[in-house]
Amino acid sequence: SGDRPRLLRNRGLSPLLLLLLAACLPAQAIEPEQLVVVVNTEDAQSRALGDYYREARDLPRENLVEVRFKPGQAQMSEAEFQRVRAEVDARAPATTQAYALAWTLPFRVECMSVTSAFAFGFDRALCADGCKPTRPSPLYRAKTREPYTDLGIRPAMLLAARDLTQGRALVDRGVAADREPPSGGAYLMSTSDKNRNVRAANYPVVEQLIGDRLKVHRLNQDALYGAQDVMFYFTGLKDVKGLGTLGFRPGAVADHLTSNGGMLKDSPQMSALAWLTAGATASYGTVVEPCNFTQKFPDPVLLVDKYLAGETVLE
Repeated sequence: SGDRPRLLRNRGLSPLLLLLLAACLPAQAIEPEQLVVVVNTEDAQSRALGDYYREARDLPRENLVEVRFKPGQAQMSEAEFQRVRAEVDARAPATTQAYALAWTLPFRVECMSVTSAFAFGFDRALCADGCKPTRPSPLYRAKTREPYTDLGIRPAMLLAARDLTQGRALVDRGVAADREPPSGGAYLMSTSDKNRNVRAANYPVVEQLIGDRLKVHRLNQDALYGAQDVMFYFTGLKDVKGLGTLGFRPGAVADHLTSNGGMLKDSPQMSALAWLTAGATASYGTVVEPCNFTQKFPDPVLLVDKYLAGETVLE
């Protein structure tokens, strides 16, 4: 893979994509010069984590873009977002294909997640109006390593963490995932929560696709305790028990398909940050009621297959 670490050969989430890019396998994927890290100079953790990530991932110095807005607020107004995004787009090198937003707050721009707003632009046509589908994303199953060049879209993720120490540990786990192909187990939980268990019907397909590459555990239970080889963990609950007993492999991806998981600091349900705190490298959550449309959440069939093939979580 060359002398310098490849950027996103792992895999990193929309409505709200959290994480880090872990990397594995020398596949064609987004390169360091194609990712821009965006930091808020008014937020000390944002500045420090953005610098740490840029250095750990060997991004060019010009691929760190500084903006300024009031920190600590869960939601950004459309007007302020338009100003910030215009500044980022203007300063990003022409090679930029994706963004990493180095903050935890804000996670929302009015009726959109901040990562979706950066990727697609703020557009109320993408906002849900009750339990109705929103406009499809051209990124879905797109066979491109250059989403901005080919589709005019720069997918985005958050480098989110409860504090700087956890943020740096998260970056380190992503870098550690560069060293070897994914290993461990895929835990697919079929839970008692009927509304949130909608992905379980496709779990057998995951096993068929990757059963010869990873150990797949299809479990009919609400909680997992004690497993020390977790590479993937997909479930459907508003609150997941037992996370503190688990061991996550570097580059591990996990989510729990609940309405407010992307509300990182003020959610009435479990925040996606809980996965990262427990040791996962990437997670996902929504910030506006998505109902239980499976299209609004990671598809384990596509995510696991493409992740093992060398795509990044972000892709």
